[in-house]
Amino acid sequence: MKRVKKKLFSDFIAQKGLKSTRQRDTILEFFLASDRHMSIEELYLKVRAKHPNIGYATVYRTLKLFAEAGLAREIQFGDGQTRYEHVNEGEHHDHLVCTRCGTIVEFENPVIEKLQDEVALSHGFLIETHKMELYGLCPKCRK
Repeated sequence: MKRVKKKLFSDFIAQKGLKSTRQRDTILEFFLASDRHMSIEELYLKVRAKHPNIGYATVYRTLKLFAEAGLAREIQFGDGQTRYEHVNEGEHHDHLVCTRCGTIVEFENPVIEKLQDEVALSHGFLIETHKMELYGLCPKCRK
């Protein structure tokens, strides 16, 4: 899967007339290796720990390119920070967000998806895309 995403990104930047750089490749490696919803700052700190020559602006611009290429999705959880998550073709999930510690849990529920489709249909609405975010306290913070 990583190889496919690397090829997709390589094709995308070539199509845009941009150069393939070692820094972009490194940032992509770190992004693909993570299973978290990462902010620019979090990814920058991870990358910088092993590659101190890569700057914040480079990580910022590269993440924007990932989103433009369809490899990443920008998401906001109401805390003023943009986070990025992997985009996998044909996959959809929703989020539970802890308002105290910031934990983010992904979940899938076919019953919820079916209900959303039924509600849309009953209103004559065609859903093109959607997102569901539920905010509250995770089990740790509830203690």
